[in-house]
Amino acid sequence: MRTAPKITLSEAEVKTLTKWSRGRSTPVRLMQRAQIVLAASEGSTNKEIAARLGLGRALVGRWRKRFAEHGLAGIEKDAPRGGRPPTRRNEVAAEIVRRTVETKPDNATHWSTRMLARELGVSQSMVSRVWRAHGLKPHLARNFKVSNDPYFVEKVTDVVGLYLDPPEGALVLCCDEKSQIQALDRTQPGLPIKKGRCGTMTHDYKRNGTTTLFAALNAADGRLIATCMARHRHQEWIKFLKIIDEQTPPGMDLHLIVDNYATHKHPNVKAWLKRHPRFHIHFTPTASSWLNLVERWFRELTQKCLQRGVFRDLDDLLNTINSFIEAHNHNPQTFIWTASVQRILEKVQRARDSLNKTQTA
Repeated sequence: MRTAPKITLSEAEVKTLTKWSRGRSTPVRLMQRAQIVLAASEGSTNKEIAARLGLGRALVGRWRKRFAEHGLAGIEKDAPRGGRPPTRRNEVAAEIVRRTVETKPDNATHWSTRMLARELGVSQSMVSRVWRAHGLKPHLARNFKVSNDPYFVEKVTDVVGLYLDPPEGALVLCCDEKSQIQALDRTQPGLPIKKGRCGTMTHDYKRNGTTTLFAALNAADGRLIATCMARHRHQEWIKFLKIIDEQTPPGMDLHLIVDNYATHKHPNVKAWLKRHPRFHIHFTPTASSWLNLVERWFRELTQKCLQRGVFRDLDDLLNTINSFIEAHNHNPQTFIWTASVQRILEKVQRARDSLNKTQTA
């Protein structure tokens, strides 16, 4: 009687196989192989594994044996197969790549596999294989923005200097407003999450008012000074500056990192700052909100609190935001800035060079 090989795993192999068996981006065949090996390491027979995973016994036995002989490498990649080499694909692959990166269809912004296949007289699966082999994904586009601020270098040096070498006896506060936060109530109740199914919520909603969150993040300890106001004008900004003045130790210089929104440069704001000399304003370059660490905290608020929230009225929204802020301040976490000025400038210069080449091509 044939006996299935015994599978013994190291800690590193268990970690890798577990990742493969759960990863959303893992190919299905690799996920199944990882599940087979993990089950085999627990002492299950091929028959038991096949029944549990809904696979054939021969398939289970093949990958169990392959792992026993070759380890992770034995299941990660398929063994070379016989058959005629793909001569037709090799003939048209270069043209598929060239058309994909250099041209566009007449009636669309980018090629799809079927559109390009019709254009070249090949199969859709052939185009798909060539795209995968060359890492081409025309349906995806990444957003970007390169600042054209004439004082970009000076402002970056100023702001990054506050992060990496903050002044002694002073506080560095990253300030901004998150405006137009909507109190959205769904038109129908959603279904809760359960095994094998994610939670659901309707795509349509009812608006129950808006608010603007003013926030100042202490770059040293991660604590927040924040408040919500109905409007977003220079009057509200001055009110928030007064709140900062009240909630920070008197006598300490305050270095505020803010963006170039017109509210922050209003004549009344400048007059108020002149009467309060401990406030020092540092402007980020235009189109460079990524330099302000409070934006990173705003992302936390959006993803964990607002994006999937259901708010039946404005008070419900305000209570939720305030609770999130209180929980953060109870156990504050800092966002550590690590990028140097030189590294930032080199990256921006590479982006500008790429844009210039594209425009002159």
